[in-house]
Amino acid sequence: MALVDAKARPIASLILLFTGWKAFLLAIALAAAVSPAYDTSTSLFLAQLPDAPTAPFLAEKLTRWDALYFLHASAHGGKVYEQEWAFQLGFSQLVRLVSWPGGEPIMAILAATLSHLGSVLVLHQLTMLVSRDSRLAFLTSVLHVLSPAGVFLSAPYAESSFAGLSFLGNWLFALGYEHASEPWKRTCAIVGAGVVFGVATGFRSNGLGSGVVFLVEALRCAAHFIERPTLGRLGRLVAPVVGGIVIAAGAAVPQFYIWQRYCGEGHLRPWCEKTVPSIYSFVQEHYWNVGFLQYWTPEQVPLFLLASPVLGLLIVSGTKVLLAPTSAFAVASFNGKQKVLVQTLAGVQAFIAMLAITNYHVQIVNRLSSAYVVWYWWIASCLLQEKRRNLGLGVVTFFVMYAGIQAGLFASFLPPA
Repeated sequence: MALVDAKARPIASLILLFTGWKAFLLAIALAAAVSPAYDTSTSLFLAQLPDAPTAPFLAEKLTRWDALYFLHASAHGGKVYEQEWAFQLGFSQLVRLVSWPGGEPIMAILAATLSHLGSVLVLHQLTMLVSRDSRLAFLTSVLHVLSPAGVFLSAPYAESSFAGLSFLGNWLFALGYEHASEPWKRTCAIVGAGVVFGVATGFRSNGLGSGVVFLVEALRCAAHFIERPTLGRLGRLVAPVVGGIVIAAGAAVPQFYIWQRYCGEGHLRPWCEKTVPSIYSFVQEHYWNVGFLQYWTPEQVPLFLLASPVLGLLIVSGTKVLLAPTSAFAVASFNGKQKVLVQTLAGVQAFIAMLAITNYHVQIVNRLSSAYVVWYWWIASCLLQEKRRNLGLGVVTFFVMYAGIQAGLFASFLPPA
């Protein structure tokens, strides 16, 4: 009996592949970490934690780059320095909730790894609901296992948690479309999706992009109401409006709390007096040089080249699926009820990729992409179609090579991060 059987045991097979892939990446990270790290920030940080000598070697090698900010906030019960507000509180608070003093690195790695596994399984269910194609669902989930985000999905980063919440929110929203003729089920599913996306925004700010799904649905419901005003059609507006408000609250409530904490009497920081006082936007610009075309300098050209394969895949797949949703699915199995959702997700994905080019530190798109589903669907459809199979296999080869090389560089505290 084959260990991996996508047809008879898809979930067990995914868990087995996930375990093997994680072992492969962690083995590379451990092997690469034999030499001294380029930066000593990790050892200095761990030395300040209670019971620091007990921190496992693996925990030390995966605590790199921005992971230090997440763990610092977990260990101290919140942000201490202004520049730490470049990172949302969600993941740090999760780690603090499940950890013990000094155990933050271990629990953060465990939380990130389990979140990645959860996101793989939720993605499988989401794809089954949207496509009704078991082969596509399995391949899509395998692609997420092999994501270019690689070791970041097991390191103390918010990427895997955000991906899991994003896929769960999309699944709930898709359930809303599935129960379009049952008002209460539809309302519960769509409002539930809003709650999940609101929480996701507390892990990564780009979770706000999920609000577009609710905006599109609200406009669609409003158009139907204007076409033929009835109480029932007016009621259908409630779910997307409430869900959208919850997502906005996921971003606004923490900012209001921070404003109350830092913008009282006395010396005010520049962001306090802005029309929309956002510490996140200020810190990103002031400390991290994030802004429109700020990264467009000659020394960053290698990073743009490094990000170009993923950017190309995100934009091409997003554009193609936006224009023709069935380009990512077999026409015979595509669930027509989900057409609007699929097109909206495709548009959001392409827009995020364009923002990465113009506004972000462009290399982060290689891990940011892990939470966007349309490109996985499109690549999986390539693998299932003979005419495009070589393209799909080429992408998988790139995923494996990039993630493997990245694991070694990450463990050595070397870029890209």
